[in-house]
Amino acid sequence: MNRLFTRLNTRKATGPDSVSPSLLKHCANQLSPVFTDIFNTSLETCHVPACFKTSAIVPGPKKTKITGLNDYRPITLTSVVMKSFERLVLSYLKDITDPLLDPLQFAYRANRSVDDAVNMAFHFILQHLDSPGSYARIQFVDFSSAFNMIIPALLRDKLFQLNVPDSMCSWITDFLTDRRQFVRLGMHVSDLEYISTGFPQGCVLSPLLFSLYTNSCTSGHQSVKLLKFADDTKLISLIFDGDESAYRGTTITKELKWEQNISCDPPCVPYLGMYLTDLAFIEEGTPNYTEDNLVNFSKMRMISHIIREIRQFQQTAYKIEHQPKAAQYLLDSSNVLDEESMYEASLKIEPKVPN
Repeated sequence: MNRLFTRLNTRKATGPDSVSPSLLKHCANQLSPVFTDIFNTSLETCHVPACFKTSAIVPGPKKTKITGLNDYRPITLTSVVMKSFERLVLSYLKDITDPLLDPLQFAYRANRSVDDAVNMAFHFILQHLDSPGSYARIQFVDFSSAFNMIIPALLRDKLFQLNVPDSMCSWITDFLTDRRQFVRLGMHVSDLEYISTGFPQGCVLSPLLFSLYTNSCTSGHQSVKLLKFADDTKLISLIFDGDESAYRGTTITKELKWEQNISCDPPCVPYLGMYLTDLAFIEEGTPNYTEDNLVNFSKMRMISHIIREIRQFQQTAYKIEHQPKAAQYLLDSSNVLDEESMYEASLKIEPKVPN
């Protein structure tokens, strides 16, 4: 703690606890033993004192001319002492998780920058375009308020999967739970609000924790590349011969889970009627032979692409649980109607319109 206190930048803002960086730096020899004991006790009990979990939010203008609340950017001020604690935890977490981090995550990592992410994307695309009959599609994804939507309980599970000790997982969960915050504007201060979701953007640990939270979002298909720079994501699909099944089979859900070609959870059972409709349109609307009486290979290629997508779902393991109520309903023969009864029931639901 002494070394961290002596390296503090005295020009940084004071946190809501009114302990300034200047005070900690000039009194490092006297204060560091006290705060070392507090930090060790915090780690042993997996509990962070409430005064270190308090944040002051100061609105900063985005523009020179303010026309509404959206023209302000929330600036979060946190305890300077807690930031020193976080730096120790940050170093510990990096030693454990660095070898397990997604190599295509370029944010908040040493010797990596946004330029590296852009160059890597160009490398994938240009190398792919050297092959005949190839092209690329790119989808840009930006998660809205990404840091504010993180759920501590889910983060704990992900940290445990990355071999972070259970005691440290509990300490981080406590650090992110029941946080207090208030808004300060000049001499005016709002009431305290308690929050238990999200990462405070002014905290030292937040960038790394977000990277660990999204670490499992990786592509499971060699032709789909997922490049991440914090919450900015590029989905690059390298396509051969017009086969876009891998690209179109990749989706993102609001819970930051990735489906189909992403190695998180298996996809839901697809709506096969869409594929059957496409096959029917191709079969009925496209001739089998060209005007020169040659086989229409274009039609065959379109059909094969759709069948390839259907087969892709057949190779996926689904987590389907037995639902007794649904099974009983489907197996109840008393619910079965003959053709005439079904026709009468359909007329009740949707009566015929008289001419």
